[in-house]
Amino acid sequence: MNLTDVLLGPVITEKGHDKRESEATLCFKVALDANKTEIKAAVQKLFKVKVADVRTTTQEGKLRRRGRFAGYRSDWKKAYVRLKAGEKMPEYTDI
Repeated sequence: MNLTDVLLGPVITEKGHDKRESEATLCFKVALDANKTEIKAAVQKLFKVKVADVRTTTQEGKLRRRGRFAGYRSDWKKAYVRLKAGEKMPEYTDI
C-alpha cells in the first residue's frame, strides 16, 4: 500500500483536538483494510516522527433518510496515533 492508500485524511473534531494537545495523539481516517503496522509506518514516513502506539476503531455506517428513501453510509476506520515523548507535534498537511 502507498502512504495515500493507508492515510485518507485527518479527522478534525473537538475530541481529536483535545487528545492532540493533552496526549500527543493524532487522529486519522484510514483505509478499512489497513493494519496497525502499516498505519504506524505511514505516519512515521510522512511526518518524520516516532510513533509509540496505534489504536484503531471501525465506525459503522449510519442509516440516512431522504424523504421516503433510506440508505446506509459506508463503514470507515479511524486511527489514533500516539507519538513518543519528546516528539514535535506535526501540523496537518494535505494528505
